[in-house]
Parts: sequence; structure tokens; C-alpha cells
Amino acid sequence: MALAPVQAPEPTVDGFVTQYLRNLNNGRGVALSTSTANDRYFALAATVRDYLMARWLEDVRRQRTMQSKGVAYLSAEYLLGRQLDNNLLATGLTDIAAEALVACGLDLEDVRALEVEPGLGNGGLGRLAACFIDSLATLGVPSIGYGIRYEYGIFRQTFVDGQQVEQADSWLALGSPWEFPHPEAAQTISFGGHTETYDDEGVTRTRWEPSWNVLAVPYNYMVPGYHNGRVNTLRLWSAQATKGFDLRVFNAGDYQEAVRAQTYAENISKVLYPEDSTPQGKELRLQQQYFFVAASISDFVNLILPSDFDMTHLPERVIFQLNDTHPVIGVPELMRVLVDERKLEWDAAWQITQQCFAYTCHTLLPEALEVWSADLLGRLLPRHLEIIYRINDEFLEQVRERFAGDADRVQRMSIISPDGSVRMAFLATVAGSKVNGVAELHSQLLREKVLPDFDEFFPGKFTNVTNGVTPRRFVRLANPGLSRLITDTIGAGWLTDLDRLRELEDYADDAEFRSAFRAVKAANKRVLARTLAERDGLTVADDHLLDVMVKRLHEYKRQTLKLLHIITEYDAIASGRVTADQVTPRTFVFGAKAAPGYAMAKRIIHLINAVGSVVNDDPRVEGRLKVLFPPNYNVTLAERVVPAADLSEQISLAGKEASGTGNMKFALNGALTIGTDDGANVEIRELVGDDNFFLFGMAEPEVADLQSRGYHPIDFVRADENLSRALELISSGAFSGGDTSVFEPVVTNLTHHDPFMALADYTDYIAAQKRVDALYADQDAWTRAAILNVARCGFFSSDRSMRDYIDRIWHTPPIV
Repeated sequence: MALAPVQAPEPTVDGFVTQYLRNLNNGRGVALSTSTANDRYFALAATVRDYLMARWLEDVRRQRTMQSKGVAYLSAEYLLGRQLDNNLLATGLTDIAAEALVACGLDLEDVRALEVEPGLGNGGLGRLAACFIDSLATLGVPSIGYGIRYEYGIFRQTFVDGQQVEQADSWLALGSPWEFPHPEAAQTISFGGHTETYDDEGVTRTRWEPSWNVLAVPYNYMVPGYHNGRVNTLRLWSAQATKGFDLRVFNAGDYQEAVRAQTYAENISKVLYPEDSTPQGKELRLQQQYFFVAASISDFVNLILPSDFDMTHLPERVIFQLNDTHPVIGVPELMRVLVDERKLEWDAAWQITQQCFAYTCHTLLPEALEVWSADLLGRLLPRHLEIIYRINDEFLEQVRERFAGDADRVQRMSIISPDGSVRMAFLATVAGSKVNGVAELHSQLLREKVLPDFDEFFPGKFTNVTNGVTPRRFVRLANPGLSRLITDTIGAGWLTDLDRLRELEDYADDAEFRSAFRAVKAANKRVLARTLAERDGLTVADDHLLDVMVKRLHEYKRQTLKLLHIITEYDAIASGRVTADQVTPRTFVFGAKAAPGYAMAKRIIHLINAVGSVVNDDPRVEGRLKVLFPPNYNVTLAERVVPAADLSEQISLAGKEASGTGNMKFALNGALTIGTDDGANVEIRELVGDDNFFLFGMAEPEVADLQSRGYHPIDFVRADENLSRALELISSGAFSGGDTSVFEPVVTNLTHHDPFMALADYTDYIAAQKRVDALYADQDAWTRAAILNVARCGFFSSDRSMRDYIDRIWHTPPIV
């Protein structure tokens, strides 16, 4: 007898109220009158889940029945942001939920404020993964995202005396109402031990005899498409011990030893990106990476595929997308599964594997291309090291055949580096069906400078897919005022067809539309002002140009260059060379975390805060300049900062930023970009036009030329008096209470090393900022440029990115 499908609750206010009260009573065990704020939030989340459930179960059933090819997206992080509003938007229930809560005597805004942002990601890599799974669901493409359910996020950032202090990000302290644990589907993940050969009916095979293992317990999240009734799955793995508690040892009084195995196992999914400056930290990182890819491959092969599936047809069912090098250990893992467990011959397994993986490279920085020591791999994953060696041996034989006598090329292309380390980007490139960069310039440099030998060896393997962002979260949810204005102007439908923003171009010269656009920006600034006042006790002036630089703190991002501009503006007023009223009123907003072990980045954060303290308190400035650095920048704060920004700072050294997605979010929300020709800035500038983009700095060939000739930063200091004065102010202790030693390492690094050439681009950057001032003084011209940025940036939808992946790499059509 067929079971009736799960029925969604009635999508009316009365139906929502009924379901909400049921979840509050039965799910939380409380009455409305005695419920806590957390009870009310969890009941609301459960109610929204109920409306998604039938669609989700139907999609899972349909995908299993149809056995069509799908995407398994492997990513070490997913920077999801809050889930409630996104799920309400996807289901079209926002207004119904608000009315239903009013009927219960509650306010939706109060309830949604209780949600804690998941600590599952850090920066652009994780936010991109979240955008991509949103778009895959919206496009109706069968997919499953795989990652780690970190108990703690990377860290919660606070400032003590202006210096970054890391605190545990205990985002799961009160639980998460959006996840579904499935301990019955746990996978056993092994580590250590040794390998041995054996005879299998005349065939010599290898078996891995591990020395310890852990359980990977899946937690499922729903990923709804926008207004299309489709719901995909995000599956995150939590580590647990296979034998978590030894009662005999506990009864003997050794309580710590009784839970040692449990503690050791759970460390694997404890913290996002554990500090890896120690051998123990490096080992934990590798454990994390293998843990989640091994669990994911096992899950797909053993639970999602039919039990009688012919593994030679695996490429017809799945493409595993490697989101950077973190999941690349999945390549030898799939080979191990095919050869050791499924008994396929090596050549057949390798042919399957090469069709089942694709690799996205997210960096141009050599230090970001992961390498693992052979000693560590051999100790932790001995069978995988053997497989990697064989892959490399057979690949290098092909290289020698193609380029006979070219020993240097063979060494350059070896997956195993001269010091014996395993180069994971090389392994991914050899194994992947496609390798893509994430912006046109990045993909070009990837082919020409990072992996040129591989591009020559594998013609057609390299391609480009420029990144994108989901307009559902970063326009519709983050900027409801602009969304309403767009819909009122060009009609509905643009949220899933962002190219339609082009229709706004005709309104850039419409005075009434420009006035409405400015009113939206002003309202967004007021929202940000309220947010920062409540969150951090900071104030934002209504009449200031809002100049924003929010991104990970890394020297190549060049927050120091932005800071030198601020100091130059401040020095001009403080020295009396200009009066305060001659300076464009600006509020500079920073948002950034530095990796705990990155000493220079943490010093730069300290310097930004120190400069802010002096500038903000100096009466000579008369409030014309203000520096704000709200701690713990995250998606929730970004949804307030991005719509309010006037100027987007995208100032990395040309040739260093892979793409960026913050630049896209700002442009789509009507901020103008000041930036170098780097990453996706190149494509933004080409689309919006030179008149609507503030370009400065060296192009990548000029950077390379200066580096080849020998870069001496002190020459640029001597050539520009303003730069010399700015650095001297820092050196003099003007921002450190007279203590000249506090920021001496920052100044020395800039004047003697300056690895990312901030000083070389300083003069041109200051000139570009003067152009910003001039345009901002003409508010009509500024608004016109801002409208054209919105109108011409529809290309940067993650929906378009996904279509590019589907057409160029995956070949996974939507399920109708």
C-alpha cells in the first residue's frame, strides 16, 4: 500500500498560527504565555521547516527515482548567514508569518533577532559556496553540498585596547532548529595504521589496516530554491568516537581516560580552521579534510546510489566539485574505494576518477596552494600516499613521453615537490576533468603563471567561471528598499533573471528616479546607524560619504593603503594645511578578522583602531572624518553595511585577488568601486564603464615588471611628501600615546619590504580619492553612476555562475 505524501500546512495566516502553536506546545513543551524568547524563535523556525518539508522529501524521492546526474559540492566551509529570513523568502511566507505572529501577540522582528548566525564559514570561499547551493536549488539542479558541522566557528572577534582577541564562537550553544541529525547514517572514517598486500584470486591487491577510526554523523539542512518548490540538501558531518565512553575505566576512577577517545575524535569537527602553526594543528587540519570528503564519498557511493549500481557508470551520476584544495584528498579516496573496496582495475578506476572530479582554484598566492608533508600523509593516510605516488609516477611517465629530455619540466610538474611534499593543487589539476579560475584575469594568470605547464599539457582543461552572488540574500533581503524600487520600476521577475536590471539604465537620467534612489540609500544608512548603535555603541553621521572596506585582513588586501589615505586626510587637517570644511565628510568602515597566528595582520588591526581613536576624538577634525571598526564582521552585519555603502574599497595589488564577491555585492547595491584592475574588478569596470569606476594603480604586467627590476619601497616614500608624512606620523607614536615601538614593525615592513606594493600605488590611490570627492560633490552625477552600477551588474548573479558551471564543466541539467 502506497503511503500518502507528506502534506504541507495550509499557507494562510490561520494555518500558520495553528502550526506555530502546535510547534510551541508539542515541540518546545511550553504554552505561549510561559514561553521564552528562544522557545518562540525555535517554534517559528520549526513552522517554516514544516512548510518546506513536503517539498524537500519529494525532491529527495524524485532525485533517487530518476537517477539523473547531480553535483556533489565539496567545501570546507559554508558561510550561510541567518536562515529564517531566507527560508521565509523562498517559501513566500514572510507576510503570512508576520501577520500570524501579530495574531499571537508577537513581533516578527523581535523573534528573528534571536537567531544566531551559523559558524560554518569564514570569508569569500564559504560565502560563495552558500550562494552556489542557493542558486543550484533555484535552478532546480539536483545537488548536495557536503561539509563539516563545526561545533565552534573560526572565532568571535573582540577588541581589547584596540587589539584583536579571539573568543570561542559557540553558535550551537542553544542548538540549531534548522538541522536534522541522522546518527543511523553515520560513516566510519579511518586513520593511521599500515597497508599490506594480499592475493585475491590471482590478483595482487592492497588493503589498508587502520589503527583508529571515528564516526562521521550527518546533519542535514534544507536548501530551498526561490519560489520554485525545490529543496536541495546540505549535509554536514560531525565527528564522534566509535567508542566514546569506557565504563570500566570510569568506574576505576580515571574519569579523564574514560572519555579520552571521545574528546580526541570530537576535536576533528570542533573548530573551523584550527590554528595550524604547530605540527598538531597541521595534523588536525588534514584530519578534518579527509574526514569530511571520505564521509561524503562513502555517503554518495554507499547510501545514495542503488546497492547494485555499476561503478563504471559513476561519471553519469555525479560530479564532485572541489571548492579549492581543501577537499582534494578526495581524489585518492575515491581511487581507494574503487580499487580496494569495489575491486576495479587501476586503469578503469583512474578513468572514472578523472571524470568525477572538477577543481576550482581560488587563489594566486603560492602559500595558499596547499601542500602536505609525505611524513604526515604517510602516518595519517598511508594508503592514500601510496595511491598519490602511483598517480604521480604514471603522470610523469606521460610528461617524459611528451617532453623527452626535459628534466626540469618533469620536476616542475611533479605532484611530489623536491622536498617530498604533496602539492594538492597539482593533484587536483591532474585528476580533475576541468580546472577553473573565478574571474577572467584570475583564470588567465592561473594558466599563464601559476600552472602554465599543466595548461600546455592539458589543452582545453582550463576554463573560467566568474563568481557571482545570490540576489535573493544580497539584494532582496539585505536591501528591501532598493528591491521595491526596482520592482516598481521594471516589474517582478528580476530576482531570478538579474540581467533584467539593464532595464534600469533608462532611469539613470530620470530626476524623479534618482531622487527615489538617493532616498533608499539614505534610509539604508539610517538602518546601519541603528544597527551599529545597538550592536557596538557606534554612531554614523547621516551626511557622510560612507567609505567601506570589509574583507579578510591580509596584507595583499592592502588595508594599510586605505589607512594611509585616512592618515593623509587627517594630517592635512591637523597640520592646518586645509580646514576641516574643505574635506569631504567621510565615515570609513572596516570589517575584518585576522587569522590568530598572523602577527602582521593583527598589528594592522591594532593600528586601524588606534588611528580611529585619535581621529574620532580630535576636535580639529570637527566630525568631518570618522573611523569605525565594528568587531566580528559577519553575514548579518554585511546585510546592513553593503546596502548603506557609497564607496566600495577593492584595492588589492593587481594579480593577487582571485575574484572577490564583496565587490559584486556593493556594486549591485549602488556603491561605486575604487579599485585596481584585479580579480573581478576588471569585469565590473568593463561592464559599468570607466566613468562609473575609480580605477587606480599598476596593472598586473606593471607589477611584474617592477618586481623584476627590483622594488624599493623607500624610493616611493622619498618621492611623495604626503606618504612620508603619513608614515612619520605612525612612527612618531602619534597613534600610540607617544610610544614609537608599538607600530614600528608595520612601518618597517612597509618601508623595507612592502610585499604587496602599497607604497608604489599610494600616489595614484590618493589621486583617485580626489576624483571620488569631486564626483560626490555632484550628487546627481554620483547617483547616476550608482544607478548604472546596479543596472549593469546583473552578470554577477550566482545563477549565471551556476549556468556557466553546468555548461562548461558539470553537464547536469535541471530536473523538470
